[in-house]
Order: sequence, then C-alpha cells, then structure tokens
Amino acid sequence: MRRGLWISLGLLPLLGVGGFIAWKARAVARELVDPPFYRPQPLARVEATYRELAEGRDGDPGGTWSSEEVDGLQLWRLTRPTPSPGIVLLLHGFGDDRWGTSPALKWFPRLDAAIFTYRRRDDALRHGGTAPAVTFGAMESRDVVRMVHHLEDSGIERRRILLLGRSLGASVGLLALAELEREGRGPLAGFIWEGAPASSRSFAERLVRGPEDRWWHILAPPIGAAATVTAARMGGYAPEETDLLLRTEGMRLATPSLCFLASQDRLAPPEVQHSLAARFQSGRVIEVPTWHLHCAEVLGPGYTDAIRAAVDQWFPQDAGRGPERPRPVR
Repeated sequence: MRRGLWISLGLLPLLGVGGFIAWKARAVARELVDPPFYRPQPLARVEATYRELAEGRDGDPGGTWSSEEVDGLQLWRLTRPTPSPGIVLLLHGFGDDRWGTSPALKWFPRLDAAIFTYRRRDDALRHGGTAPAVTFGAMESRDVVRMVHHLEDSGIERRRILLLGRSLGASVGLLALAELEREGRGPLAGFIWEGAPASSRSFAERLVRGPEDRWWHILAPPIGAAATVTAARMGGYAPEETDLLLRTEGMRLATPSLCFLASQDRLAPPEVQHSLAARFQSGRVIEVPTWHLHCAEVLGPGYTDAIRAAVDQWFPQDAGRGPERPRPVR
C-alpha cells in the first residue's frame, strides 16, 4: 500500500502537466477559430468611416463606394474620381474585418480599391448568430480566389489586380496567390505583404510563447500541436492546408512582390518570411528591426513611399486608361 501511495504521489506532477497541456491547448484552439479580441464595429461606425474615406483627405482623392453580392459574400468597391490603372484588393488580418482594413486604401491613391470580410463573419456576429470559424487561410484563401475571378469577370484583367495582406491577411494572400498561379492564367499586378504566420501550428505555438520567453515554454510545441489539431477539427479543415511553405513548395511565383519583413517578429518567423520571399521571381524585401505589424510605425513615411514606388513600377504612369469600370451599385 505504501508503495502504491508513493507511485501515486510521483504521478501527480505528470498528471498536473498533462492537465495543463490539455487546458492550454483547448484555450489556444478556441482563440484560433474565434479570436477573443475581435468585435465587429456597429454598422453606423462602419458607414461613417466609409463616408470619410469617400470624401478623401491628406492627398487621397476619395471616391464612390458601391457594393455587390458575390457567392454569398459582400464585396465593397471604391471607384476613384479619375480613371484608375487597376484595383487593390485589401485582405484583412486575424481578428479584423473589412472595416478595420479599409483605411489602407489611402496607401493607393491612384488605384480603385475593393474589400470584403472572409466568410462574412462580421455580419453573422452583428446579427447575433454563430460566426463561421476562422480557418487560418484554408477556406479564407478560397474566398480571395473567388473575388479575383469576380473582378476578372467584371472586366478587370488579372494583371491589373493587386493584393495587399498583413498578418493573417498575408498568409491568406499567399495561399490564394499560389492557387491563382496554378491556374496558368498569368500573374497578378503585384502582392504587398507583411508578417505572414507560417501555419496554424506555428502560430499556435507562438501564441503559447507570447511576447517573452519563460521556462515552461518547453511545453509550447506539444501544446501548439494539440491546439492545431483541435482547431482544425472545430473549423473543418486540415492543418496542412495552412502551411505556407508546404502549399508553395516548388513554386516560382510570377507575381511581383513587396515584403515588409519584421526581423524581431515572434508570430511570423523571419526565416520563414525570407524563404517565402525567395519563391517570387521578382520582388523587394524591406527588413525592419521590429516585431509583428509595426513596420509602418518604425518606417514612418518610408512605408508609404515604398508601397507607392512599387505601385508606380507595376502600374506605370503612362499606362493609359484602365479597363472600363462597372457602374456603381447603390
């Protein structure tokens, strides 16, 4: 009996560690499929922001908003007051939506803009329903492919469509771009990206690690792995569908790229960003000594200057009038 007692006492720490791993993995999985910090803004605030963007200020010409239904999704377009050589499709990040990302259109005063929320999660939450799970790019990237096809069908050539994605938006954009280029119908005008998490497993492990290293982070790999499997089961996707290196393996992407690479990033490993950037046939990497999504803050006006230089290269000033515009839907 005494021996059994000692064995039981010896197992207690292991049971405690196992219980902690299970609890933490479940918490991280819930965060992956339903970001706890995301709350959609009231429509009144969204509409006010869109009105301000339409008015234009600080060198941005503004434009006219229209919206349209695309296979159950709502696509919003800003048409500039003068003919544009192309359009930028803005891809939002983790725990964000079309409202939070819309101000980025001011980086592209020469281009029309388009934006939507993946899987229409914002509307579902506003209506009090259950929002579709975040699938870390597995399904969101399919939405982007559908939107690019829709823009093409509306008369905008693929070579006149630019993608911008930051954080999970960058991962979604890379996954979508790989699928679009596999179609064999040519490159897009360009892709601007920053801070792409390498995969749902990589991101889960880094969520466990947080902003600082601690001794118990030796448990981060098993917690991240367990959270990834659980989140994938909750979201109805396969974890490997989110792996950027795997999904772009062997590819030489013809779409030109501008990558802002945060060299101190703990959520998007810099070494993975370098590997992904090397898979583009042409592009520029701007390395910034900062962490996740702070490149614009550190570079200041240089961030916008780099974007506009890329746009000028991909859409030359003397390129002439862009494709015929669809009539705005009010």
